[in-house]
Amino acid sequence: MKTAATIARFALPPHGCILAAYFEERSMVEDVELNRLYWHSRRGMLELDVLLVPFVREVYPHLNDVDRDLYRRLLTCEDQDMFGWFMQRAESEDPELQRMVRMILDRVQPK
Repeated sequence: MKTAATIARFALPPHGCILAAYFEERSMVEDVELNRLYWHSRRGMLELDVLLVPFVREVYPHLNDVDRDLYRRLLTCEDQDMFGWFMQRAESEDPELQRMVRMILDRVQPK
């Protein structure tokens, strides 16, 4: 017959352990996502790389989910389009993408 002490040994770990495991797993997922975004942010065009790579390293982790989705959507755009937007030769037809472009430019331009 199993005693209460024996049963307790096989019970779930304290809540702190569960939370630590959750945050560790979440952190690993975020690290994988950041690494993927880092490589997608390297476009092979220096003008884009100097804007996007530091942004994904320093700002992206602190963005809310809406802006994170928006940044990922920006990365699906053509390099030539992004180049024009960042050099301020053109604006995106999508106001949300233009807002992300502005956010990235505001980070590097003096005010």
